[in-house]
Amino acid sequence: MTTLNTQFSTKYTTAPFSKINENDFIPAINTEIARTKEEINEITSNTNNPTFKNTIEALEYSGQQLDRVTSIFFNLNSAETNETIQKIAQEISPKLTDLSNDITLNKDLFERVKTVYEARETLTLTTEQKTLLDKKFKAFSRNGANLSEDKKETLRDIDKKLSKLGLTFGENVLAETNKYQLHLTDVSDVAGIPNGALEAAKAIAKSENKEGWIFTLDYPSYIPFMKYADNRELRQQMATAFGSKCFKNDELDNQANVLEIAKLRHQRANLLGYKTHAHFVLEERMAERPEKVISFLNELLEKAKPAAEREFEQLSNFAKKLDGIDELQSWDSSYYSEKLKQELFNLDDEKLKPYFKLENVIDGAFTVADKLFDLRFEQVFDIDTYHEDVKTYEVYDGQNNFVAVFYADFHPRKGKRNGAWMTSYKSQQRQNGKVERPHISIVCNFTKPTESKPSLLTFNEVTTLFHEFGHALHGMLADTTYPSLSGTSVFWDFVELPSQILENWCYEAEALAIFAKHYETGEVIPMEFIEKIKASATFLEGMATLRQLSFGLLDMSWHGIDPTAITDLKTHENAAFANTRLFPENPKTAMSTAFSHIFQGGYSSGYYSYKWAEVLDADAFEYFKENDIFSKEIASKFATHVLSKGGTEHPMILYKRFRGEAPKPDALLKRAGLLVE
Repeated sequence: MTTLNTQFSTKYTTAPFSKINENDFIPAINTEIARTKEEINEITSNTNNPTFKNTIEALEYSGQQLDRVTSIFFNLNSAETNETIQKIAQEISPKLTDLSNDITLNKDLFERVKTVYEARETLTLTTEQKTLLDKKFKAFSRNGANLSEDKKETLRDIDKKLSKLGLTFGENVLAETNKYQLHLTDVSDVAGIPNGALEAAKAIAKSENKEGWIFTLDYPSYIPFMKYADNRELRQQMATAFGSKCFKNDELDNQANVLEIAKLRHQRANLLGYKTHAHFVLEERMAERPEKVISFLNELLEKAKPAAEREFEQLSNFAKKLDGIDELQSWDSSYYSEKLKQELFNLDDEKLKPYFKLENVIDGAFTVADKLFDLRFEQVFDIDTYHEDVKTYEVYDGQNNFVAVFYADFHPRKGKRNGAWMTSYKSQQRQNGKVERPHISIVCNFTKPTESKPSLLTFNEVTTLFHEFGHALHGMLADTTYPSLSGTSVFWDFVELPSQILENWCYEAEALAIFAKHYETGEVIPMEFIEKIKASATFLEGMATLRQLSFGLLDMSWHGIDPTAITDLKTHENAAFANTRLFPENPKTAMSTAFSHIFQGGYSSGYYSYKWAEVLDADAFEYFKENDIFSKEIASKFATHVLSKGGTEHPMILYKRFRGEAPKPDALLKRAGLLVE
């Protein structure tokens, strides 16, 4: 029995990363799968009548050590992977899928759950217990418990295939990202690129014993190149490399994987009695059905498209006037947007970055959390991590009670996927009178420190950090009984509210004064810069909104229809993008083949959630602004009714309890500058 199969004898029972050997995972997970099966067997072989305690609670608390071990494993597979871990993932994922199906397709277990569910009106249950009962019953009824034996076998087969396809999809995207390098040695090729980005590119080249500069498809390298490189041909080359990930008809191509995933999801939904995968998913979302999502996206599209077209024309004219560009292409977008922004607002990221030293921004996020929610973060060095870059903190409340362990992992590396995310190593819960506090992590890909400069963030990276920190607060302030209802275990179109609302503080002078200080002089960011940040917040917002809506519509085009007739991925994408396209189409690129959110992550039929939650966050922040952005009273209501409650009640009930009324879309349109007053 490995370390992984025991209660960890570490501080707060944190994951003992340094003691874990990769070869421990398969035997440990096999052991925990067997233990979980025994726990399920104990429930089904119980001769007493099914009750909430001996069936629903027993089921909720089963497989806890398995959850801990697999959370460690899959988090490593995202943040610090290698070939061995990827092979293990391919081996264990089908086993975990089998176990999940063994549970949801277990006839005796379902009968016991169903008995308790049918007696629910006669039971004295708390609101949270009612939600848990409903959730457990649906976990069976929505996932095949009522199917005939032959159909159950078909479902098992589909789930196993989907599990492996999702992993392969992600591995291909990571391999493609790591594979590409743009190696430049001629100084004229890097004209326009700021010193910070050049220094980072030089450091990559140096690490590979090469002269010059190496640019990669990791965001901290790719984004400054596209924003500042004067060489248009090289921008085209980079943009095409980025946009053609897993779309080259080679061993890393994802076209067949995408088609297969979409078809299997549809087949699965049909098997379970749903018209499409989106119908299946949205039944358990605030939006409820695909028609409502499409109507929501199209309504926003109607408001945003005229603004986007005006902005596109303005950008095209600007590029033509500046450089004689006859037709604006996608690889020109960031470059001329930045130039136009500088002309209109005299503001660019290079002017702002010295005020956003990573450590200061982290401290700023902590101070905002303290002012709002009375939280104190103390960096500690005696909690094990999986990489030297990872920082660890203990979190305490105003009464000095321990709240959570917080991990922060900020810089890109070879074994880490692109993007930013929040995750958990241990959920908050109450069991046998004992409160277990959560272990929460955020993972980002920000510019690394160089020999001469600390890690200086772009303003976009600042909002990303606050976004993920908002998710982390949702996890850290959880206060529920059951782990499956704790923290971010909420409807998917509600989960982005805590993250997106926190971004708003990045635009407020009162908050910026806390952390936006020049890394060399300590000078607080000048007021004129703050005014420019606010003024430029809606710059090209129509185009940005159109882009987000295009992703949501692409997601629904794969999952809200029967995809079995789709044979060509690119043709399908072109049709999905028809109403949102501004730039000429690039035949060498595709979005879906690297759209990890929907084909590897949990966002299938859910990408609209970002915009849906923006309506909530704009409305909620309006409430703060009507009073005070650091109002303890409103922050307390937000913590009490939203952050601490997790998924214990329907999100709209929780939101109305916080806000006093349903959200109004006007707040979002006003903030985005799309509402003509």
